Amino acid sequence: MLLLFIFLHEQKVIRERRISIQKALQSSKLDLPRSAMVWPTANDQQRFMRIAYLDCFSGISGDMFLGALIDAGVAPEIFEETVQALDVGASLQISRVNRSGITATKVDVIVDGERDSPRVGRTEVSDSHEHAHGHNHSHDHAHAHRHESDPQNAGRHHGRGLIEIREIIRKAEISESAKKVAIDIFEKLGAAEAKIHNVPMEKIHFHEVGAVDALVDITCAAVGAEALGVEEIICSPLNVGGGTVSCAHGTFPVPAPATVELLTGAPVLSSGLQAELVTPTGAAIVRALATRFASFPEMKIEKTGYGAGTRDFAGHANVLRITVGESASKIAANTSQEMIAILEANLDDLSPQVFGYVMDRLLDAGALDVFGTPVQMKKNRPGTLLSVLAKPGDADKLAQIIFVETTTLGVRRREEQRHVLARKWQTVSTQFGDVRIKIASLNGTVSSYAPEYEDCRRIAVEHRVPLKLVMQEAVQQYLQSAKQ
Repeated sequence: MLLLFIFLHEQKVIRERRISIQKALQSSKLDLPRSAMVWPTANDQQRFMRIAYLDCFSGISGDMFLGALIDAGVAPEIFEETVQALDVGASLQISRVNRSGITATKVDVIVDGERDSPRVGRTEVSDSHEHAHGHNHSHDHAHAHRHESDPQNAGRHHGRGLIEIREIIRKAEISESAKKVAIDIFEKLGAAEAKIHNVPMEKIHFHEVGAVDALVDITCAAVGAEALGVEEIICSPLNVGGGTVSCAHGTFPVPAPATVELLTGAPVLSSGLQAELVTPTGAAIVRALATRFASFPEMKIEKTGYGAGTRDFAGHANVLRITVGESASKIAANTSQEMIAILEANLDDLSPQVFGYVMDRLLDAGALDVFGTPVQMKKNRPGTLLSVLAKPGDADKLAQIIFVETTTLGVRRREEQRHVLARKWQTVSTQFGDVRIKIASLNGTVSSYAPEYEDCRRIAVEHRVPLKLVMQEAVQQYLQSAKQ
Protein backbone atom coordinates (compact mmCIF):
# COMPACT_ATOMS: atom_id res chain seq x y z
CA MET A 1 0.00 0.00 0.00
CA LEU A 2 2.85 2.33 0.81
CA LEU A 3 4.46 1.75 -2.61
CA LEU A 4 1.13 2.33 -4.35
CA PHE A 5 0.64 5.59 -2.45
CA ILE A 6 4.15 6.77 -3.43
CA PHE A 7 3.56 5.87 -7.09
CA LEU A 8 0.23 7.73 -7.24
CA HIS A 9 1.76 10.74 -5.51
CA GLU A 10 4.63 10.87 -8.03
CA GLN A 11 2.21 10.72 -10.95
CA LYS A 12 0.24 13.62 -9.47
CA VAL A 13 3.43 15.67 -9.08
CA ILE A 14 4.42 14.98 -12.71
CA ARG A 15 0.99 16.06 -13.99
CA GLU A 16 1.05 19.25 -11.92
CA ARG A 17 4.58 20.07 -13.09
CA ARG A 18 3.60 19.52 -16.72
CA ILE A 19 0.64 21.88 -16.42
CA SER A 20 2.67 24.54 -14.65
CA ILE A 21 5.44 24.45 -17.29
CA GLN A 22 2.94 24.68 -20.13
CA LYS A 23 1.24 27.67 -18.47
CA ALA A 24 4.59 29.32 -17.90
CA LEU A 25 5.59 28.86 -21.52
CA GLN A 26 2.28 30.25 -22.74
CA SER A 27 2.54 33.33 -20.54
CA SER A 28 6.27 33.87 -21.15
CA LYS A 29 7.47 36.81 -23.23
CA LEU A 30 9.62 34.33 -25.08
CA ASP A 31 7.05 32.68 -27.34
CA LEU A 32 8.49 29.22 -27.92
CA PRO A 33 7.51 27.45 -31.14
CA ARG A 34 4.80 24.88 -30.75
CA SER A 35 7.15 22.20 -32.02
CA ALA A 36 9.46 22.81 -29.04
CA MET A 37 6.82 21.69 -26.53
CA VAL A 38 6.85 17.92 -26.67
CA TRP A 39 4.52 16.17 -24.23
CA PRO A 40 3.57 12.71 -25.55
CA THR A 41 0.12 11.69 -24.37
CA ALA A 42 -2.17 8.73 -24.90
CA ASN A 43 -3.79 10.59 -27.82
CA ASP A 44 -0.45 11.62 -29.30
CA GLN A 45 1.07 8.29 -30.21
CA GLN A 46 1.59 9.04 -33.89
CA ARG A 47 3.34 11.94 -35.55
CA PHE A 48 4.32 12.43 -39.17
CA MET A 49 7.88 12.75 -40.38
CA ARG A 50 8.82 13.76 -43.91
CA ILE A 51 11.29 11.26 -45.38
CA ALA A 52 12.89 10.39 -48.71
CA TYR A 53 13.74 6.92 -49.99
CA LEU A 54 16.55 6.30 -52.49
CA ASP A 55 15.83 3.25 -54.63
CA CYS A 56 19.25 2.33 -56.04
CA PHE A 57 18.14 -0.61 -58.21
CA SER A 58 20.47 0.75 -60.91
CA GLY A 59 23.09 2.16 -58.60
CA ILE A 60 23.78 5.83 -57.96
CA SER A 61 26.10 8.55 -59.25
CA GLY A 62 26.27 12.26 -58.54
CA ASP A 63 24.45 13.36 -61.68
CA MET A 64 21.71 10.74 -61.19
CA PHE A 65 21.11 12.07 -57.67
CA LEU A 66 20.80 15.65 -58.93
CA GLY A 67 18.40 14.56 -61.67
CA ALA A 68 16.22 12.69 -59.17
CA LEU A 69 16.08 15.74 -56.88
CA ILE A 70 14.98 18.01 -59.73
CA ASP A 71 12.42 15.45 -60.89
CA ALA A 72 11.08 15.31 -57.32
CA GLY A 73 10.49 19.05 -57.22
CA VAL A 74 13.74 20.76 -56.22
CA ALA A 75 13.93 23.92 -58.36
CA PRO A 76 16.63 23.76 -61.06
CA GLU A 77 17.43 27.40 -60.28
CA ILE A 78 18.81 26.30 -56.91
CA PHE A 79 21.42 24.16 -58.64
CA GLU A 80 22.21 26.81 -61.24
CA GLU A 81 22.76 29.40 -58.49
CA THR A 82 24.97 26.93 -56.63
CA VAL A 83 27.13 26.35 -59.70
CA GLN A 84 27.50 30.12 -60.15
CA ALA A 85 28.41 30.49 -56.48
CA LEU A 86 31.23 27.94 -56.90
CA ASP A 87 32.71 30.11 -59.68
CA VAL A 88 34.67 27.27 -61.30
CA GLY A 89 33.73 27.87 -64.93
CA ALA A 90 30.95 25.30 -65.11
CA SER A 91 27.27 25.31 -66.01
CA LEU A 92 24.44 22.79 -66.07
CA GLN A 93 22.43 21.33 -68.93
CA ILE A 94 19.16 19.81 -67.75
CA SER A 95 17.04 17.68 -70.07
CA ARG A 96 14.35 15.01 -70.11
CA VAL A 97 15.33 11.58 -71.44
CA ASN A 98 13.85 8.09 -71.66
CA ARG A 99 15.51 5.09 -70.05
CA SER A 100 13.84 1.80 -70.99
CA GLY A 101 10.36 3.32 -70.83
CA ILE A 102 10.88 5.61 -67.83
CA THR A 103 11.08 9.35 -68.40
CA ALA A 104 13.77 10.84 -66.18
CA THR A 105 15.73 14.05 -65.66
CA LYS A 106 19.29 14.11 -66.98
CA VAL A 107 21.85 16.56 -65.59
CA ASP A 108 25.05 17.24 -67.52
CA VAL A 109 27.90 19.42 -66.35
CA ILE A 110 29.33 21.75 -68.99
CA VAL A 111 33.01 22.61 -68.47
CA ASP A 112 34.84 24.99 -70.80
CA GLY A 113 31.84 24.91 -73.12
CA GLU A 114 31.94 21.13 -73.51
CA ARG A 115 29.56 18.51 -72.16
CA ASP A 116 31.32 16.15 -69.80
CA SER A 117 32.10 12.69 -71.09
CA PRO A 118 31.46 9.61 -68.93
CA ARG A 119 34.03 10.20 -66.24
CA VAL A 120 33.95 10.93 -62.51
CA GLY A 121 36.54 13.10 -60.87
CA ARG A 122 39.76 11.72 -62.16
CA THR A 123 42.16 11.58 -59.22
CA GLU A 124 45.89 11.44 -58.91
CA VAL A 125 48.44 11.06 -56.12
CA SER A 126 50.83 13.98 -55.76
CA ASP A 127 54.31 13.39 -57.17
CA SER A 128 53.08 10.18 -58.70
CA HIS A 129 51.20 9.01 -61.77
CA GLU A 130 47.63 9.81 -62.71
CA HIS A 131 44.54 7.92 -61.63
CA ALA A 132 40.85 7.63 -62.24
CA HIS A 133 39.21 5.81 -59.34
CA GLY A 134 42.91 5.84 -58.61
CA HIS A 135 43.46 4.50 -62.15
CA ASN A 136 43.17 5.72 -65.72
CA HIS A 137 40.06 3.92 -66.90
CA SER A 138 39.56 3.29 -70.56
CA HIS A 139 36.18 1.61 -70.27
CA ASP A 140 32.78 3.18 -70.84
CA HIS A 141 31.07 3.89 -67.51
CA ALA A 142 27.43 3.14 -66.84
CA HIS A 143 26.76 6.71 -65.71
CA ALA A 144 28.37 10.08 -66.21
CA HIS A 145 30.52 9.59 -63.18
CA ARG A 146 33.34 11.70 -64.52
CA HIS A 147 36.28 9.67 -63.26
CA GLU A 148 37.52 9.11 -66.81
CA SER A 149 40.43 11.21 -67.97
CA ASP A 150 40.73 12.80 -71.38
CA PRO A 151 44.20 11.95 -72.73
CA GLN A 152 44.04 14.81 -75.24
CA ASN A 153 43.48 17.38 -72.52
CA ALA A 154 45.53 15.81 -69.74
CA GLY A 155 48.49 18.07 -70.29
CA ARG A 156 46.63 21.34 -69.96
CA HIS A 157 45.14 20.80 -66.52
CA HIS A 158 46.57 20.77 -63.02
CA GLY A 159 45.36 18.99 -59.90
CA ARG A 160 43.15 20.36 -57.16
CA GLY A 161 43.72 19.06 -53.67
CA LEU A 162 41.26 18.79 -50.83
CA ILE A 163 42.59 21.94 -49.19
CA GLU A 164 41.80 24.00 -52.30
CA ILE A 165 38.43 22.26 -52.74
CA ARG A 166 37.45 23.01 -49.13
CA GLU A 167 38.33 26.67 -49.66
CA ILE A 168 36.22 26.90 -52.83
CA ILE A 169 33.22 25.44 -51.03
CA ARG A 170 33.67 27.66 -47.98
CA LYS A 171 33.76 30.80 -50.14
CA ALA A 172 30.60 29.86 -52.04
CA GLU A 173 27.43 31.73 -51.11
CA ILE A 174 25.46 28.72 -49.89
CA SER A 175 24.22 27.81 -46.41
CA GLU A 176 26.77 26.82 -43.78
CA SER A 177 25.03 23.50 -43.28
CA ALA A 178 25.29 22.69 -47.00
CA LYS A 179 28.98 23.63 -46.96
CA LYS A 180 29.56 21.26 -44.06
CA VAL A 181 27.83 18.38 -45.85
CA ALA A 182 29.64 19.04 -49.15
CA ILE A 183 33.04 19.08 -47.45
CA ASP A 184 32.12 15.92 -45.55
CA ILE A 185 31.27 14.13 -48.81
CA PHE A 186 34.55 15.22 -50.41
CA GLU A 187 36.54 14.13 -47.37
CA LYS A 188 34.87 10.71 -47.40
CA LEU A 189 35.81 10.36 -51.07
CA GLY A 190 39.37 11.52 -50.42
CA ALA A 191 39.79 9.23 -47.41
CA ALA A 192 38.70 6.20 -49.46
CA GLU A 193 41.17 7.00 -52.26
CA ALA A 194 43.92 7.68 -49.71
CA LYS A 195 43.41 4.30 -48.09
CA ILE A 196 43.47 2.50 -51.44
CA HIS A 197 46.76 4.18 -52.40
CA ASN A 198 48.20 4.07 -48.87
CA VAL A 199 49.00 7.79 -48.87
CA PRO A 200 47.88 10.70 -46.67
CA MET A 201 44.55 12.22 -47.70
CA GLU A 202 46.29 15.54 -48.47
CA LYS A 203 48.20 13.75 -51.26
CA ILE A 204 44.98 12.95 -53.11
CA HIS A 205 44.31 15.43 -55.91
CA PHE A 206 41.47 15.71 -58.38
CA HIS A 207 42.27 16.47 -61.99
CA GLU A 208 41.05 20.00 -62.86
CA VAL A 209 38.16 18.87 -65.08
CA GLY A 210 37.26 16.06 -62.70
CA ALA A 211 37.46 18.39 -59.71
CA VAL A 212 35.01 20.80 -61.34
CA ASP A 213 32.56 17.98 -62.07
CA ALA A 214 32.91 16.58 -58.58
CA LEU A 215 32.53 20.04 -57.03
CA VAL A 216 29.31 20.58 -58.94
CA ASP A 217 27.87 17.13 -58.22
CA ILE A 218 28.78 17.08 -54.55
CA THR A 219 27.97 20.68 -53.65
CA CYS A 220 24.68 20.59 -55.54
CA ALA A 221 23.88 17.28 -53.82
CA ALA A 222 24.34 18.93 -50.41
CA VAL A 223 22.29 22.00 -51.36
CA GLY A 224 19.59 19.93 -53.08
CA ALA A 225 19.21 17.51 -50.18
CA GLU A 226 18.69 20.49 -47.87
CA ALA A 227 16.17 22.04 -50.26
CA LEU A 228 14.24 18.77 -50.43
CA GLY A 229 13.14 19.49 -46.86
CA VAL A 230 13.13 15.98 -45.43
CA GLU A 231 14.18 14.89 -41.96
CA GLU A 232 15.61 11.57 -43.03
CA ILE A 233 16.98 9.97 -46.19
CA ILE A 234 16.78 6.18 -46.27
CA CYS A 235 18.61 4.13 -48.88
CA SER A 236 17.89 0.74 -50.41
CA PRO A 237 20.56 -1.92 -50.90
CA LEU A 238 22.79 -0.77 -53.74
CA ASN A 239 23.08 -2.56 -57.07
CA VAL A 240 26.80 -2.16 -57.80
CA GLY A 241 26.82 -3.88 -61.20
CA GLY A 242 29.50 -6.32 -62.24
CA GLY A 243 32.27 -7.23 -64.63
CA THR A 244 35.67 -5.62 -64.79
CA VAL A 245 37.24 -2.36 -65.90
CA SER A 246 40.43 -2.01 -67.91
CA CYS A 247 42.88 0.38 -66.31
CA ALA A 248 46.41 1.56 -66.97
CA HIS A 249 47.62 -0.77 -64.23
CA GLY A 250 45.61 -3.78 -65.34
CA THR A 251 42.10 -5.15 -65.02
CA PHE A 252 40.09 -4.44 -61.87
CA PRO A 253 36.74 -5.74 -60.71
CA VAL A 254 33.53 -3.76 -60.39
CA PRO A 255 32.79 -2.07 -58.02
CA ALA A 256 35.95 0.02 -58.03
CA PRO A 257 38.23 -0.19 -54.98
CA ALA A 258 37.26 3.27 -53.69
CA THR A 259 33.56 2.41 -54.04
CA VAL A 260 34.04 -0.78 -52.04
CA GLU A 261 35.82 1.17 -49.33
CA LEU A 262 33.02 3.75 -49.14
CA LEU A 263 30.32 1.08 -48.99
CA THR A 264 31.89 -0.87 -46.12
CA GLY A 265 29.04 -1.98 -43.87
CA ALA A 266 26.33 -1.13 -46.43
CA PRO A 267 24.08 -3.77 -48.05
CA VAL A 268 25.03 -4.30 -51.71
CA LEU A 269 24.10 -6.68 -54.52
CA SER A 270 24.76 -7.30 -58.20
CA SER A 271 21.91 -7.86 -60.63
CA GLY A 272 24.36 -9.34 -63.10
CA LEU A 273 24.51 -6.32 -65.38
CA GLN A 274 28.11 -6.04 -66.57
CA ALA A 275 28.65 -2.36 -65.94
CA GLU A 276 29.78 -0.08 -63.13
CA LEU A 277 26.57 1.19 -61.52
CA VAL A 278 27.73 2.80 -58.26
CA THR A 279 30.43 5.45 -58.60
CA PRO A 280 32.71 6.63 -55.80
CA THR A 281 30.95 10.00 -55.87
CA GLY A 282 27.55 8.33 -55.58
CA ALA A 283 28.78 6.09 -52.76
CA ALA A 284 30.18 9.10 -50.88
CA ILE A 285 26.87 10.97 -51.25
CA VAL A 286 24.97 8.00 -49.84
CA ARG A 287 27.42 7.63 -46.98
CA ALA A 288 27.01 11.28 -45.97
CA LEU A 289 23.26 11.76 -46.48
CA ALA A 290 21.56 8.41 -45.79
CA THR A 291 20.78 7.70 -42.15
CA ARG A 292 20.18 3.98 -42.70
CA PHE A 293 19.69 1.22 -45.24
CA ALA A 294 16.34 -0.54 -45.43
CA SER A 295 13.66 -1.89 -47.73
CA PHE A 296 10.92 0.47 -48.91
CA PRO A 297 9.54 2.09 -45.72
CA GLU A 298 5.93 2.48 -44.72
CA MET A 299 4.98 5.94 -45.92
CA LYS A 300 2.31 8.09 -47.54
CA ILE A 301 3.85 8.93 -50.93
CA GLU A 302 3.90 12.62 -51.80
CA LYS A 303 6.00 12.63 -54.98
CA THR A 304 8.56 10.60 -56.89
CA GLY A 305 11.52 11.63 -59.03
CA TYR A 306 13.78 9.79 -61.47
CA GLY A 307 17.37 10.77 -62.28
CA ALA A 308 18.90 9.33 -65.43
CA GLY A 309 22.30 7.76 -65.94
CA THR A 310 24.18 8.35 -69.18
CA ARG A 311 23.80 4.90 -70.74
CA ASP A 312 20.50 3.35 -71.81
CA PHE A 313 20.63 -0.41 -71.23
CA ALA A 314 18.27 -2.69 -73.10
CA GLY A 315 15.62 -4.03 -70.73
CA HIS A 316 17.05 -2.21 -67.71
CA ALA A 317 15.97 1.29 -66.63
CA ASN A 318 19.20 3.07 -65.81
CA VAL A 319 17.67 5.53 -63.34
CA LEU A 320 17.78 6.43 -59.68
CA ARG A 321 14.38 6.81 -58.03
CA ILE A 322 13.70 9.03 -55.04
CA THR A 323 10.36 8.84 -53.27
CA VAL A 324 9.30 11.58 -50.86
CA GLY A 325 6.45 11.32 -48.39
CA GLU A 326 5.26 11.18 -44.82
CA SER A 327 6.03 8.35 -42.47
CA ALA A 328 3.75 7.73 -39.49
CA SER A 329 4.84 5.35 -36.78
CA LYS A 330 4.83 4.90 -33.03
CA ILE A 331 6.98 7.27 -31.06
CA ALA A 332 9.00 4.44 -29.59
CA ALA A 333 9.67 2.98 -33.02
CA ASN A 334 10.24 6.17 -34.97
CA THR A 335 13.96 6.51 -34.45
CA SER A 336 16.68 5.53 -36.86
CA GLN A 337 18.52 2.30 -36.12
CA GLU A 338 22.12 1.63 -36.98
CA MET A 339 24.95 -0.66 -35.99
CA ILE A 340 27.95 0.91 -34.30
CA ALA A 341 31.25 -0.51 -33.14
CA ILE A 342 32.35 -0.01 -29.54
CA LEU A 343 36.07 -0.11 -28.75
CA GLU A 344 37.29 -0.27 -25.16
CA ALA A 345 40.66 -0.35 -23.43
CA ASN A 346 41.66 -0.19 -19.75
CA LEU A 347 44.47 2.30 -19.07
CA ASP A 348 46.26 2.64 -15.72
CA ASP A 349 49.68 4.02 -16.69
CA LEU A 350 48.85 6.72 -19.24
CA SER A 351 49.41 10.42 -18.61
CA PRO A 352 46.18 12.47 -18.47
CA GLN A 353 47.77 14.86 -20.98
CA VAL A 354 48.27 12.02 -23.44
CA PHE A 355 44.71 10.81 -22.83
CA GLY A 356 43.35 14.17 -23.97
CA TYR A 357 45.52 14.03 -27.08
CA VAL A 358 44.30 10.50 -27.87
CA MET A 359 40.68 11.65 -27.61
CA ASP A 360 41.34 14.45 -30.10
CA ARG A 361 43.07 12.08 -32.53
CA LEU A 362 40.24 9.55 -32.40
CA LEU A 363 37.59 12.22 -32.97
CA ASP A 364 39.56 13.71 -35.88
CA ALA A 365 39.84 10.21 -37.38
CA GLY A 366 36.06 9.77 -37.48
CA ALA A 367 35.04 8.45 -34.06
CA LEU A 368 31.40 9.21 -33.25
CA ASP A 369 32.19 9.75 -29.58
CA VAL A 370 35.11 9.21 -27.19
CA PHE A 371 34.95 9.25 -23.41
CA GLY A 372 36.75 8.03 -20.32
CA THR A 373 35.31 6.40 -17.20
CA PRO A 374 37.24 6.15 -13.89
CA VAL A 375 37.78 2.50 -12.92
CA GLN A 376 39.60 0.63 -10.18
CA MET A 377 41.98 -1.89 -11.72
CA LYS A 378 44.09 -4.74 -10.43
CA LYS A 379 46.45 -4.11 -7.52
CA ASN A 380 44.05 -1.35 -6.46
CA ARG A 381 45.41 1.02 -9.10
CA PRO A 382 43.09 3.79 -10.32
CA GLY A 383 42.68 3.78 -14.08
CA THR A 384 40.53 4.99 -16.97
CA LEU A 385 38.27 2.98 -19.24
CA LEU A 386 38.66 4.43 -22.73
CA SER A 387 35.45 3.96 -24.77
CA VAL A 388 35.12 4.78 -28.45
CA LEU A 389 31.90 4.73 -30.49
CA ALA A 390 32.46 4.36 -34.22
CA LYS A 391 31.03 3.28 -37.52
CA PRO A 392 31.93 -0.39 -38.12
CA GLY A 393 34.00 0.54 -41.16
CA ASP A 394 36.19 2.87 -39.06
CA ALA A 395 36.80 0.45 -36.18
CA ASP A 396 40.09 -1.05 -37.43
CA LYS A 397 41.58 2.38 -38.14
CA LEU A 398 40.60 3.68 -34.70
CA ALA A 399 41.88 0.55 -32.93
CA GLN A 400 45.24 1.13 -34.62
CA ILE A 401 45.35 4.67 -33.20
CA ILE A 402 44.62 3.33 -29.71
CA PHE A 403 47.50 0.86 -29.97
CA VAL A 404 49.92 3.48 -31.31
CA GLU A 405 49.05 6.32 -28.94
CA THR A 406 48.31 4.53 -25.64
CA THR A 407 50.00 1.94 -23.43
CA THR A 408 47.27 -0.69 -23.76
CA LEU A 409 48.11 -4.20 -24.89
CA GLY A 410 44.60 -5.03 -26.06
CA VAL A 411 41.45 -3.43 -27.41
CA ARG A 412 38.02 -4.98 -26.94
CA ARG A 413 35.49 -4.63 -29.75
CA ARG A 414 31.80 -5.36 -30.05
CA GLU A 415 28.94 -4.17 -32.22
CA GLU A 416 25.64 -2.91 -30.86
CA GLN A 417 22.49 -1.44 -32.33
CA ARG A 418 21.61 2.10 -31.36
CA HIS A 419 18.50 4.21 -31.90
CA VAL A 420 19.07 7.81 -32.93
CA LEU A 421 16.75 10.75 -33.41
CA ALA A 422 16.53 12.45 -36.77
CA ARG A 423 18.95 15.36 -36.80
CA LYS A 424 19.61 18.33 -39.04
CA TRP A 425 21.52 21.61 -39.03
CA GLN A 426 20.17 25.12 -39.38
CA THR A 427 22.34 28.20 -39.59
CA VAL A 428 21.26 31.37 -37.78
CA SER A 429 22.80 34.84 -37.98
CA THR A 430 23.79 36.65 -34.79
CA GLN A 431 25.37 40.08 -34.34
CA PHE A 432 28.72 38.30 -33.98
CA GLY A 433 28.44 35.88 -36.91
CA ASP A 434 26.73 32.73 -38.20
CA VAL A 435 26.12 29.84 -35.79
CA ARG A 436 24.90 26.36 -36.64
CA ILE A 437 22.05 24.94 -34.58
CA LYS A 438 21.77 21.18 -34.23
CA ILE A 439 18.09 20.21 -34.22
CA ALA A 440 16.82 16.80 -33.12
CA SER A 441 13.28 15.70 -33.86
CA LEU A 442 11.01 12.85 -32.91
CA ASN A 443 8.24 11.99 -35.37
CA GLY A 444 8.51 15.36 -37.04
CA THR A 445 8.42 17.33 -33.78
CA VAL A 446 11.50 19.17 -32.54
CA SER A 447 12.61 17.49 -29.33
CA SER A 448 15.81 19.44 -28.68
CA TYR A 449 18.08 22.05 -30.21
CA ALA A 450 21.46 23.44 -29.30
CA PRO A 451 24.02 25.84 -30.79
CA GLU A 452 27.20 24.24 -32.13
CA TYR A 453 29.83 24.72 -29.44
CA GLU A 454 32.80 25.13 -31.80
CA ASP A 455 31.03 27.90 -33.76
CA CYS A 456 30.18 29.76 -30.55
CA ARG A 457 33.66 29.25 -29.11
CA ARG A 458 35.34 30.58 -32.26
CA ILE A 459 33.08 33.66 -32.34
CA ALA A 460 33.57 34.32 -28.62
CA VAL A 461 37.36 34.27 -29.04
CA GLU A 462 37.32 36.41 -32.20
CA HIS A 463 35.02 39.09 -30.73
CA ARG A 464 36.17 38.78 -27.12
CA VAL A 465 32.69 38.34 -25.77
CA PRO A 466 31.40 35.81 -23.21
CA LEU A 467 30.74 32.40 -24.68
CA LYS A 468 27.38 32.16 -22.92
CA LEU A 469 26.28 35.42 -24.58
CA VAL A 470 26.94 34.02 -28.05
CA MET A 471 25.11 30.80 -27.23
CA GLN A 472 22.12 32.64 -25.77
CA GLU A 473 21.75 34.88 -28.80
CA ALA A 474 22.05 31.89 -31.18
CA VAL A 475 19.20 30.14 -29.39
CA GLN A 476 17.15 33.35 -29.40
CA GLN A 477 17.63 33.75 -33.17
CA TYR A 478 16.65 30.13 -33.76
CA LEU A 479 13.47 30.48 -31.71
CA GLN A 480 12.52 33.62 -33.59
CA SER A 481 13.05 31.92 -36.95
CA ALA A 482 11.01 28.92 -35.79
CA LYS A 483 8.00 31.19 -35.14
CA GLN A 484 8.00 32.52 -38.69
